[in-house]
Amino acid sequence: MGDILERIITQSGDFFGICCDATELVNEACRKHDVGPLAATALGRSLTGAVLLAALLKNNQSVQLKFEGNGPLGKIITEAGAEGWARGYIANPHADLPLKNNVIDVAAGIGRAGFLTVTKNIGDNRKYPGTIQLYTSEIGEDLAYYLTVSEQTPSAIALSIKLSRKGTVVKAAGLLVQSLPPANEQNLLLIEKRIKKLSSLADLLKTGKSPGDILAMLFADIPHKITAATPLRFSCSCSLEKMEKALLSLGREDLNQLLKQEGGTEVRCEFCRDSYRFDRKKLETLLVLSQAH
Repeated sequence: MGDILERIITQSGDFFGICCDATELVNEACRKHDVGPLAATALGRSLTGAVLLAALLKNNQSVQLKFEGNGPLGKIITEAGAEGWARGYIANPHADLPLKNNVIDVAAGIGRAGFLTVTKNIGDNRKYPGTIQLYTSEIGEDLAYYLTVSEQTPSAIALSIKLSRKGTVVKAAGLLVQSLPPANEQNLLLIEKRIKKLSSLADLLKTGKSPGDILAMLFADIPHKITAATPLRFSCSCSLEKMEKALLSLGREDLNQLLKQEGGTEVRCEFCRDSYRFDRKKLETLLVLSQAH
């Protein structure tokens, strides 16, 4: 079974839950960025978190998460769309730190001082950013804190990345549960307890559980129904046309400098690492276009 996100809502309409298996798309991102174990865990969590938040949006809308801390990993940017696509970038993919209590120390990798910026793109180039100080730098807790504080939506988020001994991603999973007004306090406490007692999401996937199975475990004894399922995939929106626009934005002086390089220049997408080659003839055309503007 490929990557998928499943949704449920309680029959009373006071809770909904989202759970996803993002293993393949996280693996693809990690492969493209040639990450080490620390970066694989951090990038994987951020990608999975972006997928969960994108699932709260409408079609043709997307969300970007930007973690900027003072840790060795540097900036982490992930983006995801409501239709199920996701892509990501990490500044220092080979950063490394000692384990903390035999666990990869993502919080220290990001750094405990810094900011999380969540930017929603709702179409027609309308973007709405919101920024908070990093809460714990564990990513999932930061996202839950953002939703609770900035959007006044009590939320619980769990993100789980399981690596092999070689550092490759075995499973990547995410869970988001939100309480809708008017909140049922009894059920809220029950679900919170179940989330805390829940085994690692990645381990549950490894044993053959589906995202829907995990949601059913959480909402056992609480009447609910499955509302939708969305396939997930790694996908980047870069293109030759976009890279041309990026070069045009440099201006005439910088384009002239690129023309002096023998054989032209190469532009690489920071999200997917695909390269776009511009020979001298193409650069000369872009220079003419820049002068026309």
